[in-house]
Formats: sequence, C-alpha cells, structure tokens
Amino acid sequence: MLSVLPPTRVTMPERLGEMFMDVWTPLIILWIAVLPHVYMAPKNESHTLSTNGTMELNGVVEEQKLLNRSKRGWVWNQMFVLEEFSGPEPILVGRLHTDLNSGSSKIKYILSGEGAGTIFVINDMTGDIHAMKRLDREEKAEYTLTAQAVDRDTNKPLEPPSEFIIKVQDINDNAPEFVNGPYQATVPEMSIVGTFVTKITATDSDDPVYGNSAKLVYSILEGQPYFSIDPHTATIKTALSNMDREAREEYIVVIQAKDMGGHMGGLSGTTTVTVTLTDVNDNPPKFAMSQYQFVVPEDIVIGDTVGRVKANDRDTGDNAKSSFDIIDGDGKDVFEITTDSQTQDGMIRLRKPLDFESKKSYILKVEAANVNIDPRFIGGVPFKDTATVKITVEDADEPPVFSSPTYLLEVHENAVINGVIGQVSARDPDASASPIRFSIDRHTDLDHQFNINADDGKITLATELDRETNMWHNITVVATETRNHSQISRVPVAIKVLDVNDNAPEFATDYEAFLCENGKPGQIIQTVSAIDKDDPRNGHFFIYSLLPDMANNPNFTIKNNQDNSLSVLARHNGFNRLKQEVYFLPIIISDNGNPPLSSTSTLTIRVCGCSHDGVVQSCNAEAYVLPIGLSMGALIAILACIVLLLVIVVLFVTLRRHKNEPLIIKDDEDVRENIIRYDDEGGGEEDTEAFDIATLQNPDGLNGYLPRKDIKPDFQFMPRQGHTSTPNGVDVDEFINVRLHEADNDPTAPPYDSIQIYGYEGRGSVAGSLSSLESSASDSDQNFDYLTDWGPHFKRLGELYSVGESDKET
Repeated sequence: MLSVLPPTRVTMPERLGEMFMDVWTPLIILWIAVLPHVYMAPKNESHTLSTNGTMELNGVVEEQKLLNRSKRGWVWNQMFVLEEFSGPEPILVGRLHTDLNSGSSKIKYILSGEGAGTIFVINDMTGDIHAMKRLDREEKAEYTLTAQAVDRDTNKPLEPPSEFIIKVQDINDNAPEFVNGPYQATVPEMSIVGTFVTKITATDSDDPVYGNSAKLVYSILEGQPYFSIDPHTATIKTALSNMDREAREEYIVVIQAKDMGGHMGGLSGTTTVTVTLTDVNDNPPKFAMSQYQFVVPEDIVIGDTVGRVKANDRDTGDNAKSSFDIIDGDGKDVFEITTDSQTQDGMIRLRKPLDFESKKSYILKVEAANVNIDPRFIGGVPFKDTATVKITVEDADEPPVFSSPTYLLEVHENAVINGVIGQVSARDPDASASPIRFSIDRHTDLDHQFNINADDGKITLATELDRETNMWHNITVVATETRNHSQISRVPVAIKVLDVNDNAPEFATDYEAFLCENGKPGQIIQTVSAIDKDDPRNGHFFIYSLLPDMANNPNFTIKNNQDNSLSVLARHNGFNRLKQEVYFLPIIISDNGNPPLSSTSTLTIRVCGCSHDGVVQSCNAEAYVLPIGLSMGALIAILACIVLLLVIVVLFVTLRRHKNEPLIIKDDEDVRENIIRYDDEGGGEEDTEAFDIATLQNPDGLNGYLPRKDIKPDFQFMPRQGHTSTPNGVDVDEFINVRLHEADNDPTAPPYDSIQIYGYEGRGSVAGSLSSLESSASDSDQNFDYLTDWGPHFKRLGELYSVGESDKET
C-alpha cells in the first residue's frame, strides 16, 4: 500500500544525532551551494517513502523503533529540495515505493498537484521524482503533491492516493535591504552622549527560521565617532558630546546591515542617515559694533527713527530673538529703542523734540538680551551685550516760536478805532536770529475787524465792536522769518469783547392787556417784565415809572414787584368800551448801569366784555351792538357762502358762452398746422408754411391771394380769383379740384396738395434755386430737346419739359 507515514517517535541516541544535524546542516548546505564542484550528490541518492515504516537513504534502511517515552516526533511525509540548485541534470527529490511492487512492471506511479508535470516529474515505473527547474524559496516555499499507484494496463487505482509536501530549502541568496531609506533625523546640538537619534530597520527575504540567512547585524561604516548604533536593534545614538550646530550642522551616517549574524560570507546592504543638529540657545547676542554714531537734524519729527543697531546671534529662530533697552545715558528720556520684528534690529526713535541751541549731542548705552533663555546654559556667559550710541544734533532752520502757545485778549465794545487791544511776540530760535514779521490770517478775520503791526505784533481795532452781536473773536496770527519766508508759525488769538451799558431796557414782549368792563378797582390788569441786552456783572435791576405828566393817571396805576416785574392795576370800575375802547399807558424802564439808561414802552389796554366770572368774551365796540346770538364767526361763514355762490354763477355763465361759439375757425383765429418731414428734400429750414389746413377747414375764409412768405418772386402776378362763396355744405371734392387747377396755371404758387415744395433752396444759397417752378424768373432760354438724345428713358422727360415750355410761353 502506498502511503505517507505519520509522525514517528525517536529514541534518545537519535535525538543527539538530530541535534548534530541541526548544527551542521546549514554549513553543509552552504558548502554545497558555494562549491558545487567539490561535492556532487550520487545519482542514486533518493528518499523513499514506503509502507513498512522505513526510510531508504542511499540504500541504507534504518528501523524505527517505537518506545513508550518519546522526546520529539519526526515527520516523514515531507521531501526537501535545495533552492537555486542548477546541476547538469534534474535533481532527484525523492522516490515513491509501494509494497505491491515486487518487481512487476504493471504498476504505474502517477503524480498530481502543485507543479506536477512542469516543475516536478515522476518516473512512472520507478517512482523517482525529479525537479526540472530552479526553485526560489522566496517565490514559493513549498508544494503540495498527490501520489498514486495504478495498474498500467487498466489505469485502475491499486491504492488510495497519498498526499505529501515538497519543501524548498533556503540558501542565503538575498541581501538585506533598507526599504524606507535613506533616512532623515534630528537631534539637539550639545546633547549628551547616548541621546537617542533614530531607529532604522532592514529586511531580508531569506528564511528567518532556518539557519542564519536572515539574522542581521548592524554597524556604522561612516559617521564615527559622532554616532553609534546598536548591532541588533539598529538604534542610533550620539557618541560624542558638545556637538555644536554653529560649527557643523549636518552629518551623513552610513549604516550597514549584514546577514549570517555578521559572520564571514554573509550578504550586506547599506543606507544613509542624514542627521541634522537642531538649534538651542547656547550663544548670546553680540553687537556688530561696540560704538554707534548717528547724526540727526533738530527738526526731526517725534516718533521718527534716529538709527538702527544690530545685535548678531549665531542661533536661529526664537533662540536668536533679542530685546533692546536703553540702560544709561543722558538721553534716556529723549530717545527710546524697540525691536524690529522682521530684522531683529534695535530701532532708536525720538520721544521728545530736539533743540540744537539747547543740547547738541547725546550719549546712550543700549543693551541687547535674548528673549528665550535655555536653563542649561544660564551658568555660563550672560546672554546679553551692550554698546554705546552717540547721537549728534544738527542745526536746522526752525520756524519762529511764539512766547505763548495761545493768547487771550479783552477789549470793551466801545473801544476806539485803531486802539491797541493786545500784543503777541515771537522769536527765531536759530543762532542767526532772523527778524520776524507778523500778519493776520484773513480767513479767520473775514470782516477785517482787527489789524496787527508787522514789526512789533501789536493788535489794533479796525472796526467797531458790539458785544451783543458777537462776544468772541478768534483770529490766527502768522509769524514769518524775513530771511526765509518758508519758515512760518501760527498762533491762535482769542479776543473777548467786554460789555458796556449801551442798551436801554425794554419790554420782554409786545404786551396787550384786557380790561373787563365789570372789573373791580385795584384789580391787576397785566404783569410785565423787561429785558436788557447788556450783561452787567451784578445782574439787572429795573426801575419802572409813569411819565411825569401821567403820574396821577385817573384810570391806572403801577406797582413794582421788586423782582424786575411790574403790575398794572385799575383805579376804578365802570369802564365802557362804547366811550373808549383802547387805553395807552406809557411806562418808563430804567436800568442800574453806569451811566443808567432808560426807555419808554407803551402798554396797550383794551376794554372787553366779560362774563360774571371775569372771562373775556368780546373786545370790539361793533360786536357790542350785534343781535344776541350772532357772533363774528357766524358772519364770516355767511359771507364765505355768498362769495362761493357768486363764483359758481360766473363759471356757469362762462361755460355757456364757450358752448355757443362755432367750431369753424374765423379769419382772425387762423391756425396753421405745419407738417415737417425730415426725410424729404424740402424747401429748407425756413419753409414751414407749405401746407395750410385752414383752407380745407373754412373754404369761405380764403377769398383772395395769399402770397408765399418764404420767397419773393421776381414777377408779380395778379392774385388768383377766389372761388365764390358757398354755404357751409360746399362740395369739398369740387373745391380741391378748383384749387388744383389754379395752382397748375400759376407757377409762382405752391400746390395745395403738396406737403413740401422743392423749388426753394433757402435764402443766401450760392447755387440759387434748382427748381423748375422758377424757370419763368430766369432770363436764359432753357431747351430740353437734348434729353431725347439720351435714349428712350429720357424721351418722356424731354416731352414733359417741352410741354412746360410751351405752356409758359402761351
């Protein structure tokens, strides 16, 4: 029976032999692979799988004894073939054998499965299996095949099929590879020895579980003594301390991976690791110069840059950022220093104005310090540096300087013209001390109320002032250097107008008092108050009195209320508006000015009819005699209704008159409607009376000759006889025919059925008229017989003009 034996048990001596084979088998395989000419396997070497539990190797049969205790199982259902074997003949993999084979030639061995017939071929008589091609374990490590013994004649199976495996034994034919190489890595500069840099990995396609073909060992070919690598984990670390990025920033490290555990004869592969040192703040800033000098004009604007100082730092990025400060010097309060975020320069700026005449130079001590400090290097040199800055001020032509930034002047409103009200002063701050001339900016004094002395700056009054009109005047005075007119300065001058008592008091409003006829004696008729446009320092105090000749007025009296107001009282009752409707009461109002001023205001008092409780009802004498129950408002409403009725009557009569007028336009209402077309060659822009529609509207209206207004004919013709008057029912068709006949016989008159005429070229034309209508006005004889010679197209035209010539002559 053909079968593949299951795993069997081996004895202790066999176990020792197996250990011996595990050690020496790789060496033997290497020896066979490298030196094939030294050892050649015998051609009769075979592996035989038989059914009696024995394995035939080189004709030697070893019995397998089964024991109760076993250490390891041996698998006999596998065959092995060495990869990449390239002998002169196909390599014998093994031999199949069945116990039915007693030398009979009727047994036939059949092989099927992976690679059967192509890669592996079996001798159907002997059962020998040969490999026909070179095998690569990295492409396929094992093949599963099925063997069967059949009758050669009938092909009937003699035994069930048996499955077995052919394994391809590995040899070291693949070198290690760094799949992800080359590599990039970084490590901070100044790192201690043993600082982790990176870890790399190489791969080997050989069998990792068989021998040492895939056992890799790593080493550094280039990059020592700066870096080291673990031979087994491929971890790269620093091997040298204090590596300075500023001295060398990049290192190229060559790494080798070798198989066979690094022993001789192994294959190897290499890769590169570029290690870049990252920056740490291990360098302080350093000024490029120990002393800087700058020259600036004294008229430099506050905030402008005076100069720049540079502090170099060998570090990069944030480690190179520095801050600047003025730590000493006589210009600490005049200048400031800031950091330019783009260039990291120190910019010195002006904080206060410079004055060459006061101070010509400044000395500053500036400091540059790192912003970010690494604690590891604090104990070393200080991370700062200092430098000296000398700033020299240059003299500049400065504008004049006023003695005060603003001026406030006061003047009384009754000040005399050309009187001095104040003075301004200015000087040239330069050493040349140029004279100054003063002027007033007239944009601030449009009314020219003030003048100024150009030499001494005295301001005088040019026109009268009125505090009640304008209490404040704000002008601008300009100071200009006489040696350089471009140097000017301006200063505001506020002029306050002081009050004088030049306005008399008067009533606060136009009062009108009402007195009831049934009033009582002593009753207050009206309370009045006064105003004064002046503004005294202690306030107003008004005194009220009656005229001297009316001091004993029999009807009214006054009472001063001691609050600048006055009450008017009635002396008696029994006022009658039929006797006197209105009373006028003059009142004298005086102020407390120096000198005091007074005025007389008249209070108008009307006598009115009032109800029993004192409510005014009517103040007119006419209303007193009206019937009871009819008021003034009712009379006004009645009059408005009457006026409205009159307007309606007038409109009705006007409409009736217009309705009775005839629609036919009379001669005195001649209306001409002119139709002007701009796509015709008309008689010119002045020919706007070519068509008169009034003739059709009123045939009777035209009885005589209407001469043309656009031209004046050379020959005067008798006016055409008008058609006899006909009633309004005239036949329009007959009328038009008559007019056409008249027009055909009169060459000077345009036809009425024409919108435009073509015989008029306009007044002032050099060419004159080209129309045949005025041919009669020409002295030259016109003969159109030559048109007949132009061909049949012009023959008819010549006949027409010939007829016209004959008609004209007749």
